[in-house]
Amino acid sequence: MSGLIMAAQLILGLSILVILHELGHFLAARAFGIKVEKFYLFFDAWGVKLFSFKKGDCEYGIGWLPLGGYVKISGMIDESMDTEQMKQPAQEWEFRSKPAWQRLIVMLGGVFVNIVVGIFIFWMMTFKYGESYIPNSSVMNGINPGVVGKELGLKVGDKVIAINGNKVIRFEELTSSKVLLGNTSLTIVRGDKTMDIKVPDNILNKVSDLGMESFISRAPLLTSTLDTLVPGKPAYNAGLKKGDRITAINSIPVKYDADVRAIIPKFKGKTVNFDVTRGTEHLSYAVPIDTAGTIGINFNFNEIKEETIMYGFMAALPVGANQAWRTFSDNAKGIWKVLTGKIDANKAFSGPVEIARKVYGGEWVWARFWASTGFISIALAFMNLLPIPALDGGHVVFLLIEMVKGKPLGDKFMERAQIVGFVMLLSLMVFVLGNDIFKAFFKH
Repeated sequence: MSGLIMAAQLILGLSILVILHELGHFLAARAFGIKVEKFYLFFDAWGVKLFSFKKGDCEYGIGWLPLGGYVKISGMIDESMDTEQMKQPAQEWEFRSKPAWQRLIVMLGGVFVNIVVGIFIFWMMTFKYGESYIPNSSVMNGINPGVVGKELGLKVGDKVIAINGNKVIRFEELTSSKVLLGNTSLTIVRGDKTMDIKVPDNILNKVSDLGMESFISRAPLLTSTLDTLVPGKPAYNAGLKKGDRITAINSIPVKYDADVRAIIPKFKGKTVNFDVTRGTEHLSYAVPIDTAGTIGINFNFNEIKEETIMYGFMAALPVGANQAWRTFSDNAKGIWKVLTGKIDANKAFSGPVEIARKVYGGEWVWARFWASTGFISIALAFMNLLPIPALDGGHVVFLLIEMVKGKPLGDKFMERAQIVGFVMLLSLMVFVLGNDIFKAFFKH
């Protein structure tokens, strides 16, 4: 069922964004009197379509090949590769007959709409839910680094107080792009010592393989104090109670919830001794650990003091716009790191399978759906701006060259560039889909 939910969210989210992106081109073309012959969600390759109807001089429909969508703008060399039309004399209602600045606006229409949609979604999400975060000053027990973080020198209980010399205000900053995409220095406090630890700029290569928790857990450390116990489970049956603080398991000292979580699975199916403090008492209990490596306990999450800032309708707009800009900027930084060899391409690019799994997830939560769709909308805007023939960015580059030269590039050149761009995009799609399948089914 979770797989179907992932797929449904992905299809719905991308369909919304593709339709709105193509609508941006459509409306811009119509505004300048340019004829639009087709408006399709997905591609009707070889003329095969699932559904279509005609209204006015434009055909609307859904194709069978789910690789995005398109509008066929009359008099333009695009993915339709309609070269016969280009052999005819130019008509006043064709794309090629319009001034370069109008054609530039038409080509930027889709990207513009994706950016506006992303900002709008982040704006509405901020207005409805506000911004929730954990103040770094309230993180009393420090961080819980994973295997990658420990390789860098981080230790359980370290308190990160600054990133590149700037004070950490929100705990979430520790796993943000400012750390993972930068050549970053973390200032930490360990006991009575303060030191700096360098985060290399290729850290994402390892984090991509092992997951975000392998660097620093998104949740601050809790003490080993019990909050709730599940009735009928081993800890409850053994006599442990809410408020007990576990101090040792089989004589192994523990201090934090992470210590307990790490030790218990090592004793699956065995009965082990739990030392606890209850008020001023020091007690010991024999607790049988089930074969799943659990005993039915939860820790005191009230130790984490989360804060929420609520915004008025207009006050939420700049917050949402800033979130959209950070997303756009992070995409640009990520691409640059791939181009400079700092991050492997197979670690940086995700296709539909990975987006469904990691962005949307297996539960249908509307807040997460819209947040994910806003993120993808900005990512699509950035990707479409890349100067690759067949993408909007490629057309924009050619139009800018035309505006500088004072005359358009030849039709033959544009046709060949479109073919090259299409092959590049198809190769990229095959790469990311194959990479997704490998990660989903073969990588452990």
